[in-house]
Amino acid sequence: MSSATLETLRLELPPLPTTSVGSFPKPDYLLEARGKFARREITQKELEALERKATAFWVQQQEEIGIDVLVDGEQYRGDMVAYFADVMPGFKMGGLVRSYGNRYYHKPVIVGRIQWPGPITVKWWKFAQGLTGKPIKGMLTGPYTIMDWSFNDFYPDRKSACFALAAAIRKEVEALVGAGAKIIQIDEPALSVRPEELPFAIEAMQMVTEGIPAYFITHICYGAFEFIYPRMLKLPVHNFDLEMSNSGLDLIGLFKKHPFSKDLSFGVVDVHSHVVETPAVIAARIQKALQVVPADALWIDPDCGLKTRTVEEARGKLAAMVAAVKEVRQAMAEAPKRRRIAVGSVVKKRRKKIRKHKYKKMRRRMRHKKK
Repeated sequence: MSSATLETLRLELPPLPTTSVGSFPKPDYLLEARGKFARREITQKELEALERKATAFWVQQQEEIGIDVLVDGEQYRGDMVAYFADVMPGFKMGGLVRSYGNRYYHKPVIVGRIQWPGPITVKWWKFAQGLTGKPIKGMLTGPYTIMDWSFNDFYPDRKSACFALAAAIRKEVEALVGAGAKIIQIDEPALSVRPEELPFAIEAMQMVTEGIPAYFITHICYGAFEFIYPRMLKLPVHNFDLEMSNSGLDLIGLFKKHPFSKDLSFGVVDVHSHVVETPAVIAARIQKALQVVPADALWIDPDCGLKTRTVEEARGKLAAMVAAVKEVRQAMAEAPKRRRIAVGSVVKKRRKKIRKHKYKKMRRRMRHKKK
């Protein structure tokens, strides 16, 4: 559906492109180093060297597995909101708040005018892209989610805070595109939290993406989509990356009632399960996706970031996903051939029937002449 944009950007992708949502598990040596850094036992430079090592590891893993559009794995990040708030003027870090399960983050507090401090993610995107010939996605958290997951002690209302963030994040998008990024993902997992705020969330995304030459993806997960679909399709992006498998593919029912009109990155593995799905299970999910989304508009990826899994589980899930996509691609390629064979068989039978009919007719005429 957005193939024209991809062609303009000179991005050649296979049918059913495979990708990841963003985060991968941090190796043990990096987790240990982050703890040491927090205790001031190692320097920022020493920590960054290990973050680069872990980033290079995950880029290599994705290439070996056969992923089409890569991510840097976010080895240098902790929480997806606090990472940006920690460096943006206008924020201070608040106390610990539970995110989910036993995971906590320092909830940021907006205490002044939000500003863009200069490139935040560009250095890491350039490093990862320099390791591969495949496209690396630029990865940002969206203005609505940063606003929603922060306390606001400065702006008069949530909308004003969201728009201020949108102006800052747009500058980061411009910096990524200036560095060469062609695919940019803007995560908005909070989008369905307050359905009545969807209109200004859409406006904020417009501020971020309008007029920028890139292919935009937004990742939304674990939300009450039934309250914002199909209105959320007005979000000015090319591709919606949605969690599907953890919720039992229940969104397919919504898409049958109201057709999905944009590209869809369809989550085919559950990132909150230790079970590594088989290629057969994943292939079946892809076939169900193809019932509601055309093949040329469908991307395949996990439900969400894989950072909560072990390294082995993450690799296993990605490998099974790629194996399933290869199986479905092969079936898609063979389908026209099977149709041609079937049609050819019908034509042959019809011709044989016609010849038989003509022969019988000729025999009747011969008998008539003899009489």
